[in-house]
Amino acid sequence: MNIITTIARILVGVLFIISGLIKANDPVGFSYKLDEYFEVFHMDFMSFASLGLAMFIAIFEIGLGAALLLGARIRNVVWMLLGLIVFFTFLTFYSAYFNKVTDCGCFGDALHLTPWTSFGKDVALLVLIAWLFFRRNDISPLVNEGFSSTLAVLALIGSGWFTQHCYAHLPIVDFRPYAVGKNLIDGRAMPAGAKVSVYETKLYYEKKGEVKEFTSKDYPWNDSTWVWKETKNVLVEKGYEPPIHDFNITDQDGVDRTDELLSNTDYNFFLVSYDLSKADRKVQAQINQFVRHTDEKHLKFIGLTGSLPAETDNFRHDVEAMYDFYTCDQTALKTMIRSNPGLMLMKGGVVIAIWHSNDFPEFKEVEAKYLNNAR
Repeated sequence: MNIITTIARILVGVLFIISGLIKANDPVGFSYKLDEYFEVFHMDFMSFASLGLAMFIAIFEIGLGAALLLGARIRNVVWMLLGLIVFFTFLTFYSAYFNKVTDCGCFGDALHLTPWTSFGKDVALLVLIAWLFFRRNDISPLVNEGFSSTLAVLALIGSGWFTQHCYAHLPIVDFRPYAVGKNLIDGRAMPAGAKVSVYETKLYYEKKGEVKEFTSKDYPWNDSTWVWKETKNVLVEKGYEPPIHDFNITDQDGVDRTDELLSNTDYNFFLVSYDLSKADRKVQAQINQFVRHTDEKHLKFIGLTGSLPAETDNFRHDVEAMYDFYTCDQTALKTMIRSNPGLMLMKGGVVIAIWHSNDFPEFKEVEAKYLNNAR
């Protein structure tokens, strides 16, 4: 029995630490996933707390995993583990059954799990934690209770520092398709012979208060008593999806400039701000100074945002931005960089460097490290 308990203890402890570290490495990304859950459960009012909750869960998971391995405060730890895994199991079952959140976010961008795989993982953990709960008297501190508890507290403090550092700067390890060294052109490409997703068009018409679903073949096109309500494209069979599938840059006239910008072999700077109303304005004076240097060196500097044109014009006027803004999908921009705004140095379609707004660089530093060395 003790062997089974020891194995379960190690598996659960290590998995919780790994899961927590991945979340702590990218707390902003995990907060976006929590926003999806809030939307599913019609709790959008909770979005203000998503970042704080994301950081708390990451630190809590690491702390519980470390405490379990150390055998510190084991009675309290197994109760908290049981409550947490019951909650997670409910979430992943709901996501899988109703197909609401297609990736639980358990392992961030490091490992994407399907909803049913996530649920299966949580069921397995629930069994292991239930075993630990009923065999908690067999679990002893690794050294002694006092020293084990001290180590667990230090692990909690260390995880808190790590989480805060990754939030205030950028993820230490970047698993995203926009990471430094990635080629965005390759990331958007469909391999030869790749299977394409199949969609079916569903049309919804209403008659006498009844809404009925039709296909493009049998919809009542010649019966005016039916009133069209909406049209949906429903995924029938999923095909290959490129790592970068929602990245398109359009100018103010709605013209797609993606290929033009990514095929440019010169150095380009992308200032990424998914929502200008939420952008950190403390760094704007530094950005404007940076842009003056790029103009002198004839380097392209553009802003990418998901904000509406009117909002963009007002923002440019307020901060005296002397650079053009292009429109891009907000989700893509949130994925590109976990900062609002954030700066990306591109050479063609290749990401050369990324900076958080808290680490916005001086132009001379960028020139010395990247631009001069390439000439």
